[in-house]
Amino acid sequence: MELLLHISAGAVVGFAIGLTGVGGGSLMTPILLLFGYPAPVAIGTDLLYAAITKANGAISHHRRGNVNWKIVSLLALGSIPSAILVHLLLLDTGFQQSQLFENLLTRSLGVMLITTSIILIFKGKLRKNAVDDRPEFIMGVVHRNRGFITWLMGILLGVCVTLSSIGAGAFGAAILLVIYSKTSAVRIIGSDIAHAVPLTFIAGAGYFVAGFVDMSLLLSLLLGSLPAISFGTRVSSRVSERTLQKILIVILLSMGCYYSIFSVLH
Repeated sequence: MELLLHISAGAVVGFAIGLTGVGGGSLMTPILLLFGYPAPVAIGTDLLYAAITKANGAISHHRRGNVNWKIVSLLALGSIPSAILVHLLLLDTGFQQSQLFENLLTRSLGVMLITTSIILIFKGKLRKNAVDDRPEFIMGVVHRNRGFITWLMGILLGVCVTLSSIGAGAFGAAILLVIYSKTSAVRIIGSDIAHAVPLTFIAGAGYFVAGFVDMSLLLSLLLGSLPAISFGTRVSSRVSERTLQKILIVILLSMGCYYSIFSVLH
């Protein structure tokens, strides 16, 4: 029964990823928490799940020429070291077994869920303003320091993804769409996915080394999600993207508020 539940969860999240392109960490980690898994296990398992599921997308985008490897490299130069540093700082076994560690991860998850939902609400407007170079002064600074800002963003993503499993999808892509406003959206999305693979793998490997990855859970999630992602992608053209985004925003915002409050109360 538990195996079927995990496969079903993988299928639901995989279908959501196929439909909207969003939902990996944003949905999977909260679902695993609802199943009763400790926050480190939920986040660590989800990170490796994300690395595997995003790898196929990264390969597809690369074959179509939709990956800007310079952007990927700049992000990785910031994100990979910061992800490793977070794990080194959290290596103290006593802290990892404490309620403070659980609260830190749960609060980080809540904050990132709320941030992602807000980003999804304003993503279109942010992109339009960036394309139109508005506000002119800020966009001028962004254009002149694009490489440095991308590196800083990589550092931020490394920390956020390692602590919450969220950030390598909608959050990262939305910010890149502003920084690289003259680059096509499909190349930005392809680059974001390509960067997410090594980042989620390294961040997930840290949890694996610490003993916080459930391999049987990971395999059952993949068993359900991989075919569901393909099915969701085929169905996506027949469903209103705006309606799906609204539903997703409500779910993410609700869960973000819940886990933010939950971590404070505990």
